[in-house]
Amino acid sequence: MSTPARAPAAYPPRRAVTAWLFFDWSAQPFFTLITTFVFAPFFASALAADPASGQALWGYATGFAGLCIALLSPVLGGVADRTGPRKPWIAAFGALLVAGSGALWFAVPGSAYAVPIALTGFVVATIGAEFATTFNNAMMTRLVPAERLGWLSGTGWAIGYLGGLFSLAITLALLAADPTTGRTLAGLTPILGLDAAAREGDRFSGPLTALWFVLFVTPMFLLTPDAPRTGMGLAQAAGGGWTRLRATLAELPQLGSLGRFLLANMIYQDALVALFAFGGIYGAGVFGWQTIELGVFGILLTVTGTLGAWLGGKLDDRIGGKPVVLGAIGCLLLACLGILSLGRETVFFVIAAAPATPGDGLFASAPEQVYLALGLLIGLVAGPLQASSRSLMARLAPEGRTAEFFGLFALSGKVTSFMGPTLVALATTIFASQRAGLAVLVAFFLVGGLLLAGVRVQRAK
Repeated sequence: MSTPARAPAAYPPRRAVTAWLFFDWSAQPFFTLITTFVFAPFFASALAADPASGQALWGYATGFAGLCIALLSPVLGGVADRTGPRKPWIAAFGALLVAGSGALWFAVPGSAYAVPIALTGFVVATIGAEFATTFNNAMMTRLVPAERLGWLSGTGWAIGYLGGLFSLAITLALLAADPTTGRTLAGLTPILGLDAAAREGDRFSGPLTALWFVLFVTPMFLLTPDAPRTGMGLAQAAGGGWTRLRATLAELPQLGSLGRFLLANMIYQDALVALFAFGGIYGAGVFGWQTIELGVFGILLTVTGTLGAWLGGKLDDRIGGKPVVLGAIGCLLLACLGILSLGRETVFFVIAAAPATPGDGLFASAPEQVYLALGLLIGLVAGPLQASSRSLMARLAPEGRTAEFFGLFALSGKVTSFMGPTLVALATTIFASQRAGLAVLVAFFLVGGLLLAGVRVQRAK
């Protein structure tokens, strides 16, 4: 039986909710600039020995970060529930996001330490971003009634996508330039004296991400109310953390569909993480896209992502989060199959297509155009999948244990997240093919969707 919602008077004013929504705006540039469209392709094309080995190394780093997050998220979430406030945790892990992102500036092409610096900074920033997001998510149920959670989550994701879009537009128009022409997408010389030949514009995506987070996360700390302190000390709360985690895991079979949802989320989120981690790298390796092409691709994908997240939030409140997530998984399955069918000179496995030649313009070949269309589809449905998964978790989590179960939610999204990128990396290494690396994602989406189909949406007692 569902737990009754709080009285409306218990919820904070609109400005507090708006400030909370801007957490997604502040954190999204890390995922847009670093993990997908600017730094990751730069790593594969300019730091690693070749695109395939770059994809493999990036996959191993993503997997290691995911394993660290998986091991600690539910324990720290339980500690936060027992101590009360979430903001100190957001601040601590936000500091890791800032430090790791800022370190990426020092990954200079040709330097003996460029690859270790890039991978270490990426791992540290990933851990910081994901943990900060976990504790931010745990604030949701204190902000709006249950019937508005879909709107809250979807709007947050949409605002986040807009933040990614603006940061990407700034990077492409003013910072990152074609190393051959020395000009940005806007035809300008990079500002701040950034050297295009040394790829300083690409590397500056790290410091920009750090500054962006600090600037735009501040309203949340100032205006959004936090959970009150329980009176339990940190050491006392942490002392039984692993014991409590084991007890919670043993409790899952008695919590209805919650355990099944967490298992489904574990699998389909793993596939989504890998898909975004390698989307830009795939375009760089298969089609030879540089920063300009990847940036335009990223802008277009982010526009559809913003629209999809906003519409998905409205649809979530109207028909429920589960149908929204299932529909998104179906679209992602089709997109993965479509990507697997593409090569530099082929479409849908067997249809021959002429490759692009210098001077043809952006996305001139048929394979590139199909990849662009599939990317737009991925952007359109990825936001609803993530936003509605978050609102489903808020609806299913037992009252008073939201941080603990959002920790499990992060665990379910990360416990095998090292497997997805690692399997992609292994398949890429074994077959020396980027397409082979992405084949594993089809199975992940299929299994995750089948598990979610059996979930009953009801708050656990």
